[in-house]
Amino acid sequence: MTVENCVNFCINQNFMYAGVEYGQECYCGNVISNGGTSASDSDCSFPCTGNASEHCGAGNRLNLYWSGATPTAPPIIAPSYGLWVSLGCYSDVPATRTLTVSMSVQGGATNTSVQSCADACFSSGYPLAGVEYSRECYCGSTFSNGGAPTPPGDCSMVCSGNSSEFCGGPDRLNVYNYTGANLPSQTNNTQTGSTSSGGGGGGGSSVFPVLSSLPTGWSYNACWVDNAYGRVFQTELPDSETLTVESCIASCSSQGFTLAGLEYSIQCFCGNELVQGAVIASSSDCNMPCSGNATEACGGPNRLSVYSSTGSVTAFAVPTVQTTNLPGNWQYSRCLAEPGAVRVFPYQILFPKNNTAENCLSQCSTFGYPAAGMEFGDECWCGDVADITNNGGTTATETDCSMACSGDPLHLCGGAQRLQLYLWNGNLNTWNRPANIGRYEYLVPGLVPPLLATLGINGKVSFLEKSGTSEYENSTGAYELDLSLVDDFDHAWREMHVKSDVFCSAAVVLPDKAARILNVGGWSLTSTFGVRLYAPDGSPGVNGTNDWEEDPTKLQLQTGRWYPTALVMSNGSVLIMGGETGANAPPNPTLEILPRIPGGSTVLFLDWLQRTDPNNLYPFLHVLPSGRIFVGYYNEARILDPVTFAVVQALPNIPGAVNGFLAGRTYPMEGASVLLPQYAPYTDPITVLVCGGSNSGVALDNCVSIQPEVANPTWAIERMPSKRVMPCMVALPDGTFMIVNGAQQGVAGFGLASDPNLSALLYDPSQPVRSRISILGNTTIARMYHSEATLLSDGRVLISGSDPQTPGLPEELRIEVYIPPYLSSGLTQPVVTVPNTDWAYGGQYQINVQLFQGQTLRVSLVAAVSSTHGNTMGGRTIFPAFSCSGNVCTVTAPPNSRVSPPGWHQLFILDGPTPSHGVFIRIGGDPGSLGNWPDLPGFNPPGV
Repeated sequence: MTVENCVNFCINQNFMYAGVEYGQECYCGNVISNGGTSASDSDCSFPCTGNASEHCGAGNRLNLYWSGATPTAPPIIAPSYGLWVSLGCYSDVPATRTLTVSMSVQGGATNTSVQSCADACFSSGYPLAGVEYSRECYCGSTFSNGGAPTPPGDCSMVCSGNSSEFCGGPDRLNVYNYTGANLPSQTNNTQTGSTSSGGGGGGGSSVFPVLSSLPTGWSYNACWVDNAYGRVFQTELPDSETLTVESCIASCSSQGFTLAGLEYSIQCFCGNELVQGAVIASSSDCNMPCSGNATEACGGPNRLSVYSSTGSVTAFAVPTVQTTNLPGNWQYSRCLAEPGAVRVFPYQILFPKNNTAENCLSQCSTFGYPAAGMEFGDECWCGDVADITNNGGTTATETDCSMACSGDPLHLCGGAQRLQLYLWNGNLNTWNRPANIGRYEYLVPGLVPPLLATLGINGKVSFLEKSGTSEYENSTGAYELDLSLVDDFDHAWREMHVKSDVFCSAAVVLPDKAARILNVGGWSLTSTFGVRLYAPDGSPGVNGTNDWEEDPTKLQLQTGRWYPTALVMSNGSVLIMGGETGANAPPNPTLEILPRIPGGSTVLFLDWLQRTDPNNLYPFLHVLPSGRIFVGYYNEARILDPVTFAVVQALPNIPGAVNGFLAGRTYPMEGASVLLPQYAPYTDPITVLVCGGSNSGVALDNCVSIQPEVANPTWAIERMPSKRVMPCMVALPDGTFMIVNGAQQGVAGFGLASDPNLSALLYDPSQPVRSRISILGNTTIARMYHSEATLLSDGRVLISGSDPQTPGLPEELRIEVYIPPYLSSGLTQPVVTVPNTDWAYGGQYQINVQLFQGQTLRVSLVAAVSSTHGNTMGGRTIFPAFSCSGNVCTVTAPPNSRVSPPGWHQLFILDGPTPSHGVFIRIGGDPGSLGNWPDLPGFNPPGV
């Protein structure tokens, strides 16, 4: 969908207006109908699915385009025609007509208009003419059977033969009175019907049901009343001017239906049962000839000639409100009126064939919405109780909700702009609002909006930026921040250098002796093959001398990658997966391994990445306790063998939005993913958590989690207090996670998101599902595309970046920190020293602790990570076993490289809720001998 495609389509259909909506929908017309009014341009914020640089409306918002032609006047109730004068809109009852003579018009039913009906009635000598259902004509000399005036708005159906006029409505007649003196006598006509055998039909016509030569198994059943309480068939086929019983049955049978019904000469209906309290009528009521065979009966006004392939017909009673056997804690509330075009609830789900209270309510509560309603029979709506008041919902008469559910003909699913409203009894989500929420603090002016941030073992933060995004023309794109010098801007930043553009590259901290940062991939051409290494050196207050090492003539990736992910595996080698071959270039649905095998390729094709491009960039990668690899991409997930990379198990699809299972979690629909903490003795299954993402530009408001290695794994869904795309999640020393940054609308990329999310959240896995999220403080700085969150050794969270290239949202150089609640309670941080910082698996190592509160002591290990685009590559939190004697504690290292892949961690101790400063330790050594790689001129391997 693009604006141009929609406009061209509407032009080719001879419409003067074109409108685009929801990013992917196109509408055409010649009038603006149903109360459509102008809205703010900013309301139309969805990117077009075919051109993300264009806007294609939004939810219930159209970007409207006009050809410049003079708009057609809307239809009216014609005040007169010649000597015929309008008497207004009158009620009509099919069984006992207000005007008792059904009349055919010149040209058939598709030519019905005030003029054609009046001419036909005049020719037959009747002074009263009435048009109904857009295509029916009735005549009479007097009003019969209690017909009476009704509001003009009841007659709202446009004439089939004249789009500028109304021709009545359902059981409503536009009536005209002939005021002249030259009316012909009613020769050869009676008050019971016209002698015409045309499409209007009527009593006296020689028409019959078809009793023979039908398709095998089909037979005539009976004449049934339609619309006494509602339409008794749920599927209507297009009107046909050549309709026969045989053609209607053939159409219904080909679609798998067991019933066929014919009405008004030209209408064919299909179904498997009759609904809405259908009852049998007199056979003589089905007296209208089929438009395609004047000897066959095709029903009548609100009468259906019904045929069955089973020999029987099931007719359901008039539907009622379902108040029992509801799922969960749902309770029926009332029939709710919606305020015109504005919808009460924000999320619509269409169930054309299977809308039921159970289906609708279960879907809404699964995604955390405590208010729900069904409407128009096949629509399900989800939201919050507050939406009812905020969006103008009002109580309606219960009889206004009169439509049967599309999947349950015995129960009601609302009506036209009427919701069958249900409310959840109790709390679906508990969002905690603690008294101590911590706070944002401004830290230091910056030099670049970093897209990659990494805390080095030297205690300093390394930043890399997309080339050319700094405000400073002489920016090198690579800097290191000394946190001990933030009050001295001139010395806080150390200039560093990269040789190619790192835009949308990947990075990990290697397990070698120097804890080098490995950066791979990049923006375009040579950059996409980039392999860059930096060994953090220096110390707080003392500059290092190392710089990024890079030489594309000597060391490159095997294939170019833009938006890849990197992971240190349990064997100590580095997995690189996914991306595209360059800026907006073809996909690279492969993986490769570093270091490369001498003389051989390590590239492996992945069909499932090819299939899901371009929605799978920066896939989520985690090493599972089995050593296997979890990969999450777009809205799918699977487990890979760590040696062959064959798929061991395809996991259930990742749930998306309540109304969109195609919502995604990886770039550009960008959410964030972490592993929840592991606890000694490491027998509990590990959990993968994914938060945020986007559904065609509408940010997701949920987190989902799965234990991928249990039997029959399923995703649990937890609703967040607000929507968030491009979030950052950072592991804290106490086993919780902060969720920060991002937007509430759009997708990741330049200029593709709006409505910054300024709130910080805390996710606590120790609490029950749906009670894990606490609402913390707000910032005043928008952190959108290319923003990061990084755990510092003192327990604070560094917040950096934002490069949205969106009007009103600047490139953000300022650096903030978040002071989590555990640092703002007034308690003194404990102190830990670690004599031996190089640990073997299963080894026992002494640490020295000093507690000031003397509360419960815990030890945590938070893996060193490099983060970008919501992807904390290599992230992991472990709570190892330990025992203490006085101020000396003995910690048992994780047992193997599957529980804890080789690498660097920050060791924290916690005195109750309060963490110490972290101390970097290495666990598992360097089994892949990365410290000796690459053995090339210009690179300085630090050794293992």
